[in-house]
Amino acid sequence: MDSQHHPAATAVRARALTKVYGSGEAAVRALDGVDVDFAAGAFTAIMGPSGSGKSTLMHLLAGLDSATSGQAWLGDTEVTGLDDAGMTLLRRERVGFVFQAFNLLPMFTAAQNITLPLELAGRAPDPAWLGTLVATLGLADRLTHRPGELSGGQQQRVAIARALVTRPDVVFADEPTGNLDSRGGAQVLSFLRTSVRELGRTVVMVTHDPSAAAYADRVVLLADGRVAGDIVDPTPESVLAGLDALRTLDEVH
Repeated sequence: MDSQHHPAATAVRARALTKVYGSGEAAVRALDGVDVDFAAGAFTAIMGPSGSGKSTLMHLLAGLDSATSGQAWLGDTEVTGLDDAGMTLLRRERVGFVFQAFNLLPMFTAAQNITLPLELAGRAPDPAWLGTLVATLGLADRLTHRPGELSGGQQQRVAIARALVTRPDVVFADEPTGNLDSRGGAQVLSFLRTSVRELGRTVVMVTHDPSAAAYADRVVLLADGRVAGDIVDPTPESVLAGLDALRTLDEVH
C-alpha cells in the first residue's frame, strides 16, 4: 500500500521545500517551494545559474542544513523531521559526500582515508566491497600513498571510494570536478557514472559545467530557487541550450 505512494524507485524527494535566509526586508529566498524526485540507481545532475539554489537544495536533501518549510525524504525517512542526532546518524549511515575540496586527511594513506567512515562508525570494512571499489576506481597501486603523493584526480577518486565504502543510499557530489584539470575531471565523472551503472549506486551531483552534467542520466535545472526544467539523457549541447533558455527567460522578466 505504502509503495504505491512512495515508489521504491525514488531515492530522494522534496515537496514544497523552501529555505529563507535572514528575515524582513533582508530575507533571501534561496529555495522557493521545490518539488522534485531523484530516481534510485540513477546519476542526476543539478544545474542552474549562480544563486539559483542548487547547493542549497543539495544541503537540505542531504541533511547538512535545515529547511524553513516543506519536506524532504531519503527513501521513507523524512529528513526535514529529524532532530540533530537523527540527522547526524542519517549522514553517517545512509549518505555519502564528495566535495570540490577533496577533504582527505593528509596524514592518512589512501586506504585509511577510504575506510575512515567505517572506523568512525565502529564497523569493519566488507573486504569484497572494498576490493570492488578499489578495482573499479583504479586505486590498487595507490593505497599506501598519502594524499600529497597523489594527483588531484587520484585524490578525488579516493574521496569517491570513501563516499561509497559505507554503501550509502545516496552519494551527493558538490562540484566534484571543480578543482581538477579536464583529464582528471573526465576520469572522476566516468567513475561516478560507473558507480551508478555497475555498482548500483545513486548519485546526485551539483555542477555548473555542461560537459560534467552530460555524464548524468538526467539534469534538473534550477532558477531563482525553483525547478525550471528537466533534461533526460543530456548532452553538453542540450544542457547549454537549457541554460540559455533560463537566461533568456530571466532577461524577459
